[in-house]
Amino acid sequence: MPSPDEITGLLVKWSKGDQQALAELLPLVERELHRLAHSYMRRENPNHTLQTTALINETYLRLIDQRKVQWQNRAHFFGIAAQIMRRILSNYARDQNRVKRGGRAKQVSLSRVGILSSEKAKELLALEEALDKLAAIDKRKSRVVELKYFGGLSVEEIAEVLKMSPATVQRDLNYAKAWLRREIGNEAY
Repeated sequence: MPSPDEITGLLVKWSKGDQQALAELLPLVERELHRLAHSYMRRENPNHTLQTTALINETYLRLIDQRKVQWQNRAHFFGIAAQIMRRILSNYARDQNRVKRGGRAKQVSLSRVGILSSEKAKELLALEEALDKLAAIDKRKSRVVELKYFGGLSVEEIAEVLKMSPATVQRDLNYAKAWLRREIGNEAY
């Protein structure tokens, strides 16, 4: 298992344009990205057409395209990866519910038998909308939730990424959970 310092060193080199550092970095972070993607996919419908490997591949492509990011450390990298995965799944859920594709009607074809269930899509979209509302009110609290629940980072790692104390992270998490519970509970789905 690579050390956090080794990963941070490669991230810094990559930020400075070293493509060899990127080639060395990807195999080192692959296991953690797979764990993150698996965690996301575990919450989805078992018949979801987007598979874990596809989510990882799409995340790789978007991470590699991050040209202006000055990577701070391993936690920062995985926080961004988690945010990207969340957006990919949210966009996928949104696409599955578009009226031009039949809205909530279930499509049945041999090539695409498993479709994101409308119930799971509603839950994901409700959470996405609530997080966007929270971000409009308090960007930091929204980011803390994203890093904790979508990025799988510990309170200490979040504190490191956001340069704040673990106690403040915990307070932000407690507030955000209560706020999200109230906000999603008020939605009429």
